[in-house]
Amino acid sequence: MASIDTPTQESSTMALPGLARALVAAGKLGQRAAEDLYKKAQSSRTSFIAEVTSSGAVSAFDMAHTMSTAFAAPLLDLDAIDAERLPKGLLDPKICADYRIVVLSKRNNRLMVATADPADLAAAEKIKFATQMGVDWVIAEFDKLNKLVESLTTSAGEAIDNIVGGDFEFDDVTTEPTTVETSDKTSEVEDAPVVKFLHKMLIDAFNMRASDLHFEPYEHQYRVRFRIDGELREIASPPIAIKDKLASRIKVISRMDISEKRVPQDGRMKLKIGPDRVIDFRVSTLPTLFGEKIVIRILDPSSAKLGIDALGYEPEEKERLLNAISRPYGMVLVTGPTGSGKTVSLYTCLNLLNKPGVNISTAEDPSEINLPGVNQVNMNDKAGLTFAAALKAFLRQDPDVIMVGEIRDLETADISIKAAQTGHLVLSTLHTNDAPTTLTRMMNMGIPTFNIASSVILITAQRLARRLCPNCKAPLDAPRKALLDAGFKAEELDGSWTPYKPVGCSACNNGYKGRVGIYQVMPISEEIQRIILRGGSALDIAQQASKEGVRTLRESGLLKVRQGLTSLDEVLSVTNE
Repeated sequence: MASIDTPTQESSTMALPGLARALVAAGKLGQRAAEDLYKKAQSSRTSFIAEVTSSGAVSAFDMAHTMSTAFAAPLLDLDAIDAERLPKGLLDPKICADYRIVVLSKRNNRLMVATADPADLAAAEKIKFATQMGVDWVIAEFDKLNKLVESLTTSAGEAIDNIVGGDFEFDDVTTEPTTVETSDKTSEVEDAPVVKFLHKMLIDAFNMRASDLHFEPYEHQYRVRFRIDGELREIASPPIAIKDKLASRIKVISRMDISEKRVPQDGRMKLKIGPDRVIDFRVSTLPTLFGEKIVIRILDPSSAKLGIDALGYEPEEKERLLNAISRPYGMVLVTGPTGSGKTVSLYTCLNLLNKPGVNISTAEDPSEINLPGVNQVNMNDKAGLTFAAALKAFLRQDPDVIMVGEIRDLETADISIKAAQTGHLVLSTLHTNDAPTTLTRMMNMGIPTFNIASSVILITAQRLARRLCPNCKAPLDAPRKALLDAGFKAEELDGSWTPYKPVGCSACNNGYKGRVGIYQVMPISEEIQRIILRGGSALDIAQQASKEGVRTLRESGLLKVRQGLTSLDEVLSVTNE
């Protein structure tokens, strides 16, 4: 055991960090040695703990045991940790890298964080400020912690200065060659760090099951966020100096005009992630005050092939939908806000109808999922290829099934309805809040009520709710009045089921993992047709639908709560009543 030096008058006034004082008090380091190491760390601009371990004055093993005893904190061997199962997105990777910490888990409103220096008050305050959560320290050996931090921060969002090199080439991203691409070859070598960073973000987003990537420039900051299970999370904060080069790189591989920065643009690109796996990305740029904001949506073609059972329809809802799309003609509408899964629902239906004897044509802006056997057309307003123009052409192409990406205007709606009335099955989407309001929206667009009543056969409204993690969800002790206020009926509160709440573990994101669909599937019955013909309101239609056993979105969501699939708070946030 090292002896404790008698402090001199000079040293007694030196403010040592808490870690140094703890090592001196435990007899692991002399006072003079601690002061010398602290001065050396300051002059070399390294941390005190790094200086101590690199000098060999105290081993990482001894230091971890000493800190565990001195601060009454648990000790953890990081070799026993599976890095792939650690929670992601709870804390900015830059904070983890700066303070050499790793988030191990989240429970209620507290984070369990691995550190080698539990006396670092600045780190604790930074975490509390960034997450609005408390911190429980777990002690780890500094060398093992350092290695784990490096691997995690590299995977989640490397510092731009450290990503030069490697064996990555942007040939992995496949695009059709353009003049812009060839003219940009000179800068491609110079932009190698940006290319590497973009590739890393795309791969990380796919691995984290994100649906969108947001690249957002601000006056003094550049932020990258992923939307995971419907929730935006900050992933990386690269240097703001890369914003223009990153925007140019994305625009080049998405076949956009890199010289045009004043107006929004749309494009798409592909990324090979294996010998037989290609992921499509839809790209949108938007001019903002401090540069172009870019949003990249991940379009995984396999999502359309999951099958209708994977979407979350209840048995009776599934039967209604299958009956509607098996009809030889008529219109089926899918409604809901952006990001509610309408496209996946439509393509799931198309996948069921996609047979050798069926001619299917789709008009989209743009086509999000490539489905072999389906004739897909991208809209091009500049060239005059609008939804209405495409639909007119479809009707001369001997179609059986027509899918219109979105009914935006009266002309498109009019042609779609005529197609549905003349022996074609038409699938399309509208942006409305629920199924009954879809019919009144069509009336407000100027479509005659008799055309609506004679063509529309079914409307599905949908939302996506986060699915509770099966590993950590816990029973919720909710007051009976709160459940009744949410919409549960008194007879449903018979004690035969228990609501659950999110907790959070290493296998999920804040207690949720994946999403589940909430649906209102409303067939257009003869009575609803009569209400439409006499110009009835959405309220009249909703009351009749309820009599016919059609659940509202809130009722469908509460059913998912009873089944333990999602939480009551989640249903209340995604449905309106």
